[in-house]
Amino acid sequence: MPLFMALLVAVPIIEVWILLRVGHAIGGLPTVAILVAEAAVGAWLMKREGSRAWQALRATLGTGRMPATELTDAALVLVGGVLLMLPGFLTDVFGFFFLLPFTRPLARRLVEVFAARQVQRAGVDMDLMRARTSDMTIDGEVVQGETVMEPPSDGQDPPAITGRVL
Repeated sequence: MPLFMALLVAVPIIEVWILLRVGHAIGGLPTVAILVAEAAVGAWLMKREGSRAWQALRATLGTGRMPATELTDAALVLVGGVLLMLPGFLTDVFGFFFLLPFTRPLARRLVEVFAARQVQRAGVDMDLMRARTSDMTIDGEVVQGETVMEPPSDGQDPPAITGRVL
């Protein structure tokens, strides 16, 4: 959160500084024209990539798989589009980084690493989470007879076996 607050203050200051420097170097009208062109290209790109992300999400949901990559891509497209709509060159660089199809996998990987660090910092055991969400089916057969499972002597719960009837 402190990093977010620092960025919230620093990014507009940096953006204004860059705009002033570019405006001084090439003039005010060309600077504004570049910003308008970037916003137009960003809107078009956001529409195109957003449509592709939505189609990929629907296709993945149709197969029954968890759409983690597709959801991340959709979020990156949304954030990238918003960044391109904001006036400024620094936000445009990040916007294009999130929106372009050939840079988005790298952006997705960075988001995954950042999220994993945050989860780890919060003390969540990712291996345990993966074990709980994995779909493991163990084939077996029902055997008639009396089987009594004694609870472990250390006070722990007995292991749970889940399955499905075929």
